[in-house]
Amino acid sequence: MHLPRRLLTCLAAFCLALALPLASAHEGHPPVEGVDYVRIPDGRRLSPPDGRIEVVEIFSYACGHCADLHPLIEPWQRALPDDVRFSYLPVVYLPDDAFATAYFAAEEIGALEQTHAATFDAMHRARRLPRNATTAELAWFYEQLGVDRARLDAAMASAQTRQKLNDARDFLLRSGAQGTPTLIINGRYRVQARSLRELLHTAGQLIAAERQAGG
Repeated sequence: MHLPRRLLTCLAAFCLALALPLASAHEGHPPVEGVDYVRIPDGRRLSPPDGRIEVVEIFSYACGHCADLHPLIEPWQRALPDDVRFSYLPVVYLPDDAFATAYFAAEEIGALEQTHAATFDAMHRARRLPRNATTAELAWFYEQLGVDRARLDAAMASAQTRQKLNDARDFLLRSGAQGTPTLIINGRYRVQARSLRELLHTAGQLIAAERQAGG
C-alpha cells in the first residue's frame, strides 16, 4: 500500500465533501455517532493525560479548507475553557515531510506565531510557496519572516523534531483520519462535517459530552 497516494486521494475527497451542502448536524441537536462523528476503536490521546480534554486539529498547509478554517479556529480555540487543551498537528505522509518538519522546528524554537498563519497565506493567497516546497525553501521563507536561520536549521535536524514526526504519523494512522482538516477529541472521537462551521459546532458538543463524562 502506498500511503501518501492513498492519503492524498482521501484528502481530495474530503475537501470536495466540505464543499457540499450541510447535511448532518444541526445546532441544538446532539451529534449522531456514525454521522457527525466516529468513535475511534482503542483511541489514544496525542499527549499524556493532564486532566484536560484534548482537541487536536490534523491539518495540511496544502489544504485550502485548512487555510479557510485557520482564521475561524484561532479565536475558537482561544475561547476554549481552561479544562481543554488544543493542539495543531501537521499531517505526516512521509517520515521526512518538509512542511511538518518546518512546523515542528518552528514550534521547538517558539516561532509559530511568526510562521503558522504566514505559511497558509504564502501558499494560498500570495502564492509564494509551492505545494512541494523543500525544507530548504521553507527555512529560507521563515528566515524572511525574521526567524533565526541557525536555530531553525538545528531544530529541523533535532531528535525532538524527528520524534514528533514519528508521533504525528502514528497518531494520524490510529485516528483513522482520511483528510484534512480533521478534529480529534480526546483521542476518542473523529469529527465528521460538511462545513467548517459544523466542524467546530460538533467539536464543541463532543467537548461538552467528555466534560460531563469526566473526560
